[in-house]
Amino acid sequence: MFARVADAIVRTCRGRHRAAKPPASRVGSPDRGPAAPIYHRRVLNAETTSVGGREPVLSRVPSPALVLGAIGSIQFGAALATTLFAQLGPGGAVTERLVTATLVLLVIWRPRVRNRSLKDLLLAGLFGVILGAMNLTFYEALHRIPLGIAVTLEMVGPLTVAVAGSRRARDLAWVALAGLGVLALTHGSSHGLNTLGIVFALCAGSLWGIYIVVNGRVGRRFTGGTGLALAMVPAALVTLPFGIAQAGTRLISGHALAVGTAVGLLSSAIPYTLEMESLRRIAAPVFGILMSLEPAVAALAGFVVLGQGLGARALAGMALVVSASIGCSRGSRQQAVAV
Repeated sequence: MFARVADAIVRTCRGRHRAAKPPASRVGSPDRGPAAPIYHRRVLNAETTSVGGREPVLSRVPSPALVLGAIGSIQFGAALATTLFAQLGPGGAVTERLVTATLVLLVIWRPRVRNRSLKDLLLAGLFGVILGAMNLTFYEALHRIPLGIAVTLEMVGPLTVAVAGSRRARDLAWVALAGLGVLALTHGSSHGLNTLGIVFALCAGSLWGIYIVVNGRVGRRFTGGTGLALAMVPAALVTLPFGIAQAGTRLISGHALAVGTAVGLLSSAIPYTLEMESLRRIAAPVFGILMSLEPAVAALAGFVVLGQGLGARALAGMALVVSASIGCSRGSRQQAVAV
């Protein structure tokens, strides 16, 4: 079973590396305006696939199922990573995840440094530093606050980026709605949120917003996932000192390596592949609407894996942020059609 999944991942990814790029309206390219940026988290260039004339396995799966599968994989991977905190700390857990994901993506994409300009390599390096810092601050947030709330607060970053480029005054209403949601999450004593955890989650969201902008530039300079594969090396190096400081030799224990490998696959290799395939067939704004379900799936993963329950106030705050994200996505879809 695992061999078949690995084969599907490799064939899907490598097929995109060789194939031609589809029209920008199907990809949600950043140069289509404000509609695109919110949908580029963890997303590689969505390109058509055909390997040896064979239709890949994932092409037969409905696109919404692929997106939901990617969301579930990422959030349950984050919940699984949280189980490593007692042994490794958040720094050790994120190091295990990024090192594993780096090895997997380097094997899949086999990026070449030769013939690359210094400007391209510096861009990939910057992308990696942002990626590593974003994951590190997010895991530090998970160490202190529930998964569902951390993901909800983190979504403020891409929502801000999407609205910042909008030409419509009504999008300010979505910002206000998201702000109310954040206030509901961060105020009141019903769930006793850790203040430092809130700060880390908002920092992760800010880095996510920067990641979106830089990701668009990387996507235009590198084919397929080669840019991401290169960027994963500095991303892992950024977290390595924190991992060593918090976990030391426990990083190479059998249990940590096994769980870290699972987290790397669930949080990186599998969702990257599913998102790439889904973006090949559906418009980016539709993808964004589906991705707006992340906080709800994160809350479910936190409850199932970690036993994290949420009060009515926290659930209401999450609902407000999700509604704002969906509203912004729908508005962006209409604007993209009008362009």
